[in-house]
Amino acid sequence: MNGLTFRQKTVAVFLAIGLVILIFELIRRRRLREEYSWLWMLTGLAVLVLAVWDDLLAALSGLIGSTNPPPTLFFFGVLFVVLICLQYAVRISDLAVQVKNLAQKTALLEEEIRCQREDRSKASL
Repeated sequence: MNGLTFRQKTVAVFLAIGLVILIFELIRRRRLREEYSWLWMLTGLAVLVLAVWDDLLAALSGLIGSTNPPPTLFFFGVLFVVLICLQYAVRISDLAVQVKNLAQKTALLEEEIRCQREDRSKASL
């Protein structure tokens, strides 16, 4: 099983370094919150480690049954996308529950205000 070619390794290293720099820049500009950056940062560092450490990439390729390292990087890329989707699905589910609860509380408060106004108007008659 061959490792990555020099060109593949160079591209993977530059992409990983670029991703890490981009994540830091997005956090610095407050475009990305820290709580969402950990998975992106972990991915950039993992690609960097796998691109530099040929033996680890070869071992992982053997574990997943691949005879070629580049598909292993692709496989872990797809796994990353699945984890990101799962993270966002959990976050969206939490937000949906919060929105429902807030809507119910708002409706109750509006009804309470309406009842108090009616009581005041009846008392003033």
